[in-house]
This record gives sequence, structure tokens and C-alpha cells, in this order.
Amino acid sequence: MTESTIESILHENRTFNPPETFAKDATIGSMEQYQALYDRAATDPAKFWEELAESELDWFEKWHTALDWQPPVAKWFDGGKLNITYNCLDRHLTTWRKNKAAIIWEGEPGDSRTYTYAQLHREVCKAANAIKAMGVNKGDRVGIYMPMVPEAAIAMLACARIGAVHSVVFGGFSAEALRDRLNDGEAKLVITADGGYRKDKTIPLKSAVDAALADNAAPTVTNVLVVQRTGQDVIMQEGRDVWWHDLVGAASADCPPEPMDSEDMLFVLYTSGSTGKPKGVVHTTGGYNLYTHVTTKWTFDLKDTDVFWCTADVGWITGHSYIIYGPLSNGATSLMYEGVPRPSNPGCFWDVIEKYGVTIFYTAPTAIRAFIKMGDDLPEARDLSSLRLLGTVGEPINPEAWMWYHTVIGKEKCPIVDTWWQTETGGFMLTPLPGATPTKPGSATKPFPGILADVVDLDGNSVGANEGGYLVVKHPWPSMMRTVYGDFDRFRRSYWEHIPAKDGNFMYFAGDGARKDADGYFWVMGRVDDVINVSGHRLGTMEIESALVSHPAVAEAAVVGKPDDLKGEAVVAFVILDGGYTGGDDLAKELKAHVTQEIGAIARPDDIRFAEDLPKTRSGKIMRRLLRNLASGQEIAGDTSTLQDRSVLDKLRG
Repeated sequence: MTESTIESILHENRTFNPPETFAKDATIGSMEQYQALYDRAATDPAKFWEELAESELDWFEKWHTALDWQPPVAKWFDGGKLNITYNCLDRHLTTWRKNKAAIIWEGEPGDSRTYTYAQLHREVCKAANAIKAMGVNKGDRVGIYMPMVPEAAIAMLACARIGAVHSVVFGGFSAEALRDRLNDGEAKLVITADGGYRKDKTIPLKSAVDAALADNAAPTVTNVLVVQRTGQDVIMQEGRDVWWHDLVGAASADCPPEPMDSEDMLFVLYTSGSTGKPKGVVHTTGGYNLYTHVTTKWTFDLKDTDVFWCTADVGWITGHSYIIYGPLSNGATSLMYEGVPRPSNPGCFWDVIEKYGVTIFYTAPTAIRAFIKMGDDLPEARDLSSLRLLGTVGEPINPEAWMWYHTVIGKEKCPIVDTWWQTETGGFMLTPLPGATPTKPGSATKPFPGILADVVDLDGNSVGANEGGYLVVKHPWPSMMRTVYGDFDRFRRSYWEHIPAKDGNFMYFAGDGARKDADGYFWVMGRVDDVINVSGHRLGTMEIESALVSHPAVAEAAVVGKPDDLKGEAVVAFVILDGGYTGGDDLAKELKAHVTQEIGAIARPDDIRFAEDLPKTRSGKIMRRLLRNLASGQEIAGDTSTLQDRSVLDKLRG
């Protein structure tokens, strides 16, 4: 978060009530209604979620225990059996929704496809049978490395239908990052495409998979299933690689959903951590299905007539929860778009809204700030009158960007739901309910019903109004992560040991700083650990540092974030070179390219600063706090008594 954002948030006092016309037709249409829901949930959270599980989802067998909580292990709806694809597909086929658009897809070059619920069900069943034919069984892990095409959603649903565990890796990650995730998850199959389109370029994907698997570097992978998207030349390895159109095209469309225990693993999704190695966040079936269903329904005040567009990539949790599972479980029409604003069409988002009559638009503050820089002429040249609700996701939004979104895009008639949540939480934790909650620019407002959130000090004590502290959740919720794949100790250390239990409540520590104002509204202030939030995506500083040090020129590296008006945070790397190397523009470019190759373009440092030494404590720990001050051009603040060599700071300031 930028310094100006923090300053403006601290002095923000504007409030916007839900439009009367919106509230009148809303599922939850008043703060009294919200408060009654929240109080009922807070009194007995397990009963609250149990009643929703009974009314909102279809189960093959009912559970015997709504919540078994042995901190930090939660089991929700234990003993219950269901299949998330039954709730997302099959149950709609006996209603008028059978012929309703489930997914509308718009490709970057302008091609498009629409799948009704009946058509999507057929394609998912065919893909599921194809995956089974490749030797994938219930519980096996499947890596998905895809562009934003319908087959990405179909592949995810096909895995879930047969009980395989999908692990989607964002298509912008490098071959090395893909290989690390395939190995950690012990993937048996990789589903990919020859390539994809992004920002007027053709992006190769199959070649990255080939590089990731070269020399048996990912030995658990036995097959690769390849979608033909761009038509570029690719190498198909005999006995390993199969074209999607050949195998899926010939498969049967009859594939009954596999009955899954509520606590069976649904997917593993990797998120950056502060220790360097990405964390495989594990989500299970029943609780995740329920929570994404209910949060989609209430937070977006979902109607059968809505065209819902979440602009995220399915490689991130936002795409999982609010492109695929949440909307489809509700029988909604979910729009997928392959492209992003680009030189050939900077107004493409507004074109898509106009073309399809999008009613709910959910995007990131990074995108909104980019829209502002492009100017008002682009959106004002399109008909955006179909919009009735706006949302933001990925990072706190600065108040002035919120106001632009409200005025220029929403025409002051669309409520804005500013949502705070994480890969680990599975769904929204803090969010307005648009027909009920008065909103304040920059605030995620109140906890979703059933979420017992607070701001506390390091001893677990609640802090006073407008006092900074640590954002925690004091009671389990259905879509919470269950563990870090293959590393339960890391799960316990990362999330449950920072803040001690208080009054019998174990504290889930989100890693974010926050404050609550006098009205009980939450203001999230950003990360407090060594994770950088770049364009709404979390990147571990250690992961980028490891990539830099793997270059022969680099002896040591320290990476920090600095405020950036467009991306939220920019990556700054302080680099100490090995003897024989001299810093300069050419080497800086080479190191940036090296990080891109090792991790992906999203982790590419914006600024590389060569240094003779780094500020360290007497025990040898790098003082990143001081580097953040330097990167941001700020005065050195706080205690420096543990600094080993003060002259290092003077040289870095140079």
C-alpha cells in the first residue's frame, strides 16, 4: 500500500448508503437484517453453517458432526458426502437453468463461446472420462497450466468430478516455478495448452511444460494433455503427450460424480510465503462448496438475470472461488475473458461489459488505477448501463480510486463491495453486503456473517478504536484452509502460533495489519510479513531472493516492496555481487530477465540496486524494514540499535 493511500485512509470519513432501489430488491436489504444474521451466527457458528449447508447444497449423505474443532484442525460436516460438480452442474439440469448460459467466454482475438449448463455438464463428463483414461484416480493430483480458456474451467471441474485433486498454476509462471509446484504436489498429469494470447502476444505454454519435465525433473508426471489454442508448433512426446481434442473428443459423456467425503481434498493452490518455498494451500470439498456458494449469493446479491464477471485468472484463488465454484453452484452466468487491457485495445474491459450486458463487475484496485491513467474517455464511450454492482479484490483500494470507480464506472448508482480475503480463507472474510451496508471508500467494512474477526495486539488483546493491530479470526469457518500440503508443521507455525489463544479462542493470524474505526469498520493496512503484494498477487521476498542468488553474479540479495501508485507495491532488489562482476544497466537487465525466467514476469524486479553490503543485525539478520525506508525514499525510522554497521546505510543512501 502506498504512503499516500495510508494517509488518505486514515483521514477518510465519507459514507455512502446503499441506493434505495437496490436495497428494496436485495436479498439482505438492511443493516438490521445483517446484524440479526451476524448475531445469530456469532452465537452458534456451527449451527448457523449447518442450517445453510442443509438449505443451500445437495448432499448424497448427511454429516454426523457439523464441526469437529481440534485446533488448528477443523472438520466441517464430517461424514457428509457430496460432489461439488453435482452442486455446480447436475442439480441445475432438472430446472429451467439447463439451457441457461453457465459460462460465456470471450477470447483475446475476438473469438467467443457460450456453454449452457447442459453443454458444460457434457464437456466436463467427457473430460473427466479422458482424465480417468490417462490413469488418474481419486486422490491423484493434476497440474493445470492454462490460458484463460473454457477448457481451464472444464479441466478443474473434471478433476473434481472424479475426485482428483487439481493444482492450478498461473500461466504466467515460469517453467522452473511450474516444476517446483508439480514436484511439491506430486502431480500425475499436467493439463496445458500449446499457448495463449496475452497483451497482443502469443504466450508459449507447452514448451514451458516440456522444460519443467525435461530430464525427468518432475518424475511423478506420466502424461500431458494439451489443448490446441494458438496453433503454434509444439513438440508432442510420444507415449506422454496427448491432444485434448483427440482424447476428450472421443470420450463418453456419461460420468457419474464421485461421492466425496466433505473433508476430502478438492484442490491445492500455491501461494507465496515468507520462507521462500511456496505454500501448497489445501482446500477440502464440503465447507469450501458451501462458503463460496453463500458468499457469492449474498455479497453479490446474485439474481438469475445477472451476468457476473470476475476479471481474475483461474490460476489464483479469486478465479477458483468467484469464476468457477461460487457462481456455478448458484446457477449463475459466469463470464471468462482471456485478455487484459493492452495497446491494441485499452478499452477492452468496457467492450466486454457492453457486448454481454455485464451486471456485476469484480476487478482489482490495480486495474482500476490503470483505468484512471487511461482516462475517462474510454469507459464513457461505451454503454455501461447494464452494471448494477461493482466489486474490488486483491488488496486495499485507495479512497480516490474507489471514488473514481463509484462515479465514472458506477455512475453513483452501483454499490461497491470491497472484499478482503486470502488464498487461505477460500472466500470473502470482510465485505459489505450491498443492499445493507453503508460503505466507506477504502474500508472492507464488516465481517461476513459467521466470521468472528478482530484486531488485536501481539498478546491477543483487542485494541481500541482506530488503534493499529493484527487482523485475526477467532473461530473456524467452513472454507478455511486445512493444512499446507505435505507440511502440517508449517501450517501451524504460519497461521496459529503468532498470536496466543485468548479466552479459549485460537487466533488465525492473517498476516495483515488493520484497524477498526468507531463504527466497527475494518481498514486493512497491508502485509506485516515478508510478502509483497504486487497487483493484488502475493510474492514471497525469499522466493525472489533465491532466484537472484541462483545467478552466478549474485552473492547475496534482499528484496523489499516500495509503494507504487499503479501496482500497490513494486519489487526492489538490493544485490551484492560476487567478485569479478560489476554492477550496471546491462547486468540489471540480465538479473531482471533471470528472475522472470525463474519465477515469472509478475516477480520481475522494478528496480535493482547494487550494494557492497546490506544492513544487518548483530546476529546477521537483514533489516528489511530499513531497506523499505531506503527503497521508498523515506527517512530511516525506528530503532537501529541492533544494526551491526551504521556505515552500510550511509553507503546505500550514497
